[in-house]
Parts: sequence; C-alpha cells; structure tokens
Amino acid sequence: MKFVCEKSILLKEISIAQEIIASKNVISILSNIYLCTENDSLVIKATDMKVYFETRVPVTVVEQGYATVFGDKFFGIINSAPEGNIEFECVENKIKIKISSKKASFNLKSMAMSESFPEFPVTDKEYFDFSIKDFKYMVNQTIFSISDDETRYNMLGVYLEKADNKLTMVTTNGKRLAYIENESNDIADFSGILIPPKILNIITKRAGDEGLIAISITEKIIYFRFGSYNLSSVLIEGNFPNYKKVIPEDHTNSIIINKIEMLDALKRVSLMVEQKAKRLFFKARPGIMEIYTEEGEIGEARQEISCEYEGEETVFALNYIYIEEPIKAMDSEKFCINFTVPSKAITIVSVPETNFFYIVMPMHY
Repeated sequence: MKFVCEKSILLKEISIAQEIIASKNVISILSNIYLCTENDSLVIKATDMKVYFETRVPVTVVEQGYATVFGDKFFGIINSAPEGNIEFECVENKIKIKISSKKASFNLKSMAMSESFPEFPVTDKEYFDFSIKDFKYMVNQTIFSISDDETRYNMLGVYLEKADNKLTMVTTNGKRLAYIENESNDIADFSGILIPPKILNIITKRAGDEGLIAISITEKIIYFRFGSYNLSSVLIEGNFPNYKKVIPEDHTNSIIINKIEMLDALKRVSLMVEQKAKRLFFKARPGIMEIYTEEGEIGEARQEISCEYEGEETVFALNYIYIEEPIKAMDSEKFCINFTVPSKAITIVSVPETNFFYIVMPMHY
C-alpha cells in the first residue's frame, strides 16, 4: 500500500478515529486504525467494539493495499507535520511516513493483522432521513442531563422514541430531566431506545448544519450516515424510566429572567459554593431574584438580578449546575421558571416557549 495525502484532510478523520479507539495499548488491535486504499480513496476504520466509525478521504494511490496502524502515534505524527502532502507506504509490516518539506520520516509497525480487524455490523433495515441541524440541536438540548452513575445503567444514555408524529429525546439522572420533541411525520413509529453519549458527541462535534442525517435502528444497534461518514453504536440495554410520570401537569407561578444576567450571576456567586453540594439559593420576590450561598468557612456571596414575578416571596435551593446547563443550551434571550411550591419539581422553559422543557428537583436545606 502506498498513497499521498494532504495533511489537513487526513488529520481531521484520524482525530475522529482516535476519539473512538478504546485502548492505547500497542498490542491491542482496538488501539489500531484500519487503513485501506480503494481506487482513489483511503478508507479509514476505528472501533472500540461498541462504537464503529468508517469514512473515506481522497488520496493519490500509488499502490493498493491495507494495513493497521497504532492510532495514538499515527495521529501524533500527522498532527506534528506542516501543511502539505505526506507520503505513506506499507512495507513488510511497517508504515513508512515521509514529510518531504521537512526531510523527516517515521517507521510505524503495523500489526500485520488486517484480516483480524473486527467486522463492522451492517443493517438490512431501511434508513430514515432527518435534518442534521435539528438532530444536533435535540442532542445538545438534552445530553447534559445524562446520569454519571454507572450503576444506573438505564439513565446513561439519550432516550429516543417516535410516536404520534413526533421524534422525542429525553435524558434524566433521577434529579433532573431534559425533554425535546420535533415533528416527524415521515418517520415510522419505533420503540424507545437508549443511545450512548459517545457516538452522539462525535456527531454534534463533527457534523455540519446542512443536509440530512440517515438513521437506521435495529434491536441492538443504531446506524448513522452523513457526508462521507458511516457510524454505528451498540445500544444501552435496559428500560428507561417512565419520564411522563414526573412531568408536572400544571404550575401556578412563573418567574421570567434574562438568560445572560442569570449566567453572569451564577458565574460570580458560585465561586463561593461548597463544591460537593453545589447548592445555591434563589429567592424570588416581585421584580427581584436574589442568588446567594450559605455562609461557610470561606465566606458567602450574593447578587440580585431583575425578574418578572408578582407572587409571594419564595426560596429555592438548587444545584447551580442544574440551572446553568439548560439555560446555556437555550437560544432565547429570556427563560421562565414555572413552579407551584418550592419543595416540588420546577420546570424551566425558554421565552417564548419552544419544543424543549427541563425539570429539576429542588434540594433540601
């Protein structure tokens, strides 16, 4: 195998492959990236046996062939090269890399195990198309609420379902919940699935905003196609919690707040928060929201911001991260906190209200 490729083109794809690779142990085939020349293209594959990545880039092929190469060092070499063409040649289980402009060369051992590189799953189910911009938006509005408790495996992913002409994404960690829906009349209904965040993070970081993403869902695997990319991921097994039970039917009070003012206040006041609990207090009275910490060994902090509220004085104790993350994800200038009593779940929506809402449980104090 011998080919020449532009550094910037190859680097982008190898960096994605390196994100997926599970191990940095040179001995493991899963620490390697699979390379194969086909006509005037280079096929690149990587997997950790849960997420599978495949793409192809244009190269000048001198000699057809295939090889595996240790991903971490391969990425480092390409990343260190100046802009321009790089020559790659596989000779006797070694990948020779030449950077002509710097008169530099490298020899990377290939595992000579291309035939043993894991087989990638394929699907015989039809794909459906969805706006890639809308898909990324839905992921970004929900992914931050995934649980980080490995024992709660049924909360470790993004729940996706299609019913009643709506594609819905939901995440929860048991203390907060993010929900977003999108009209999807042309997609057949399917049972809810749990998608691991790893593959969704890759899509949101690497996909553009134009065009469609093609999705196919089987019992155990979800498949994505967009641009030159083919990605798939093993689904998380388990039953997602019945999220509909925790959605409040109605609220009697509302507080409307400017998003930037709240984020600025959180940034300042949270400097004095006890980091294990991350608890802040939010005192609302007509026209004013006061944000403050408990007095601790280090001290305390408080700030007032304006708000639209006409009810009785009310105090919430909330994990400030649980407020900061959802409003950061909103596009609107203002957001609204809807509640009945401060001891029960509150709902946060954008102003004007959209297809997204967020529920958080207050903390005891």
